[in-house]
Amino acid sequence: MILPGSTSQALAAALAEATGEPLATAEYRTFPDGELLAAADALAEETPERAVVVASTTTSDAHLELLQLQDAAREAGVNEVVTVIPYMGYARQDSAFKPGQPVSARAVAKAVSTGTDRVLLVNPHEPGISEFFDVPCENVDAAPALADPLPPKLADPLFLSPDAGAVELAETVRDAYGAGDTDYFEKERDYETGAVEISPSDASVEGRDVVLVDDIIATGSTMSESIEVLHQRGVGRVYVTCVHPLLAANARTKLASAGVAGLYGTDTIERDVSTVSVAGSVADAL
Repeated sequence: MILPGSTSQALAAALAEATGEPLATAEYRTFPDGELLAAADALAEETPERAVVVASTTTSDAHLELLQLQDAAREAGVNEVVTVIPYMGYARQDSAFKPGQPVSARAVAKAVSTGTDRVLLVNPHEPGISEFFDVPCENVDAAPALADPLPPKLADPLFLSPDAGAVELAETVRDAYGAGDTDYFEKERDYETGAVEISPSDASVEGRDVVLVDDIIATGSTMSESIEVLHQRGVGRVYVTCVHPLLAANARTKLASAGVAGLYGTDTIERDVSTVSVAGSVADAL
């Protein structure tokens, strides 16, 4: 049985279709004192052999919903609980950057581990966070699907990541597309001020179609700056793809103003640009 968190209802439905498992209709309530309740009446009617909790933890409330759905499955007597976290909040806080700070990704992982037998993460920002869980945890790669919505005939395509750390992601999408080169921007971030300095790579972009590939777009600042640099160098068309389209605050406006021919993300975070589903990749891992 698939148990969806409120942030992952479309993906849960797609996963139910891909796996053939029944989809529970969950209820999400907020009490007058601000406390939350996530529950599934289907668990009272039937005790499945396995419950798959699917919940992107884009907010702290979503984290709590996930824990409640896990506990509801345990309370119903389900033998196996599998937790799918398409997008894991706090995953970028994978170390203590200053004395006295927590390793938030570890704290979240340990809390999730208490109510599940197994965890699946979709393209976490730092793959190593899977080691923070006290139960078996597998990273699912959904990046190849990002090639699907791209135009079939890109002009001498270049798949470009915003930094060296994401170049393998760009290579994965290039390989899935079947043609093109890869490269990356050099980026330096000042963690005290948050300022980012971008240095263009040596790859020629003039007249070429460029596909910018990243695992997550949050504020869109770095990505929009990268796009502006490409236009300064005479690029053809610029497409943007990402696994996790967080698109916080005015990120969409920044990208549109910078000049993109297309913006594509997956349904790990359900946005209007979520043109690709990770349900198939997650179903294969289940």
